[in-house]
Amino acid sequence: MPEVSAAAPEAGAAPRGAEPRGSRALGPVALVIGGGVSVQFGAAIAVLLMPRTGALGVVSLRLALAAVVLLAFCRPRLRGHSRADWGTVLVFGTVLAAMNGLFYQSVDRIPLGAAVTLEVLGPLTLSVIVSRRWVNVLWAGLALGGVLLLSGGGFDRLDPLGAAFALSAGAMWAAYIVFSARTGRRFPQADGLALAMGVGALIALPFGIVESGSKLIVPSTLGLALAVAVMSSVLPYTLELLALRRMPSSTFAILMSLEPAIAASAGFLLLNQALSTAEALAIALVIVASMGAVRTQVGRRDRA
Repeated sequence: MPEVSAAAPEAGAAPRGAEPRGSRALGPVALVIGGGVSVQFGAAIAVLLMPRTGALGVVSLRLALAAVVLLAFCRPRLRGHSRADWGTVLVFGTVLAAMNGLFYQSVDRIPLGAAVTLEVLGPLTLSVIVSRRWVNVLWAGLALGGVLLLSGGGFDRLDPLGAAFALSAGAMWAAYIVFSARTGRRFPQADGLALAMGVGALIALPFGIVESGSKLIVPSTLGLALAVAVMSSVLPYTLELLALRRMPSSTFAILMSLEPAIAASAGFLLLNQALSTAEALAIALVIVASMGAVRTQVGRRDRA
């Protein structure tokens, strides 16, 4: 962060320490959106891996390589932490393994867009539970309407087990939001995330080895898996951890409803998948709901 000059401000400049209206909220919002975009590109690469290693193989490689990258860069201290700190890390790591494992089991059975749409119901439910303001419930309801509209009414045609995996992943996503925030408060920088990723990798690896065996160490597979690890775990989880230090969990959870909209937009821009009028309206509803949630947060800070 650049130093603040001790000199007097120029004429017309804002007083030192003052920020443009809403800038403190827009910063973490940009982190969330950036993480969402990174996840979607990582998901596209993961599609190439699924036939090679299976769903559990992708999860184990993703978490293991992400743990190696984060531990190498963060070099977290192992001493000086309380039992509560370690307990938070262990639960967070378990949640990471479960969330990713359930999600990839889902997309192995149902389309990606439908899986993300069902999964995002977890964060939306969390936003209603933790919010103490009716206006946030309104924004969550509006986002839910957009998410359901984006599904195109096709849930009845989905594989029941795949849908169940997606809904379970959504519950883990809600838990991820809670424990990512707790970990961010207990550990500096991304140290807690690095340790939790290591825990998640230790949980997932045995399942991946049983399913895929030596297929996991093919050089071309490892190269793709490293890209998935960085784009789907290292970058987005770090950005989201930083965002959760600067915004309420309820606002963050509503912003997660942007994920299906980002996925649909990426399909339109990169894969030439045309958007229907209903899908465009759904994306608009989700964006309005997310902007409203952020605006509500800004208003509370301005009055504080």
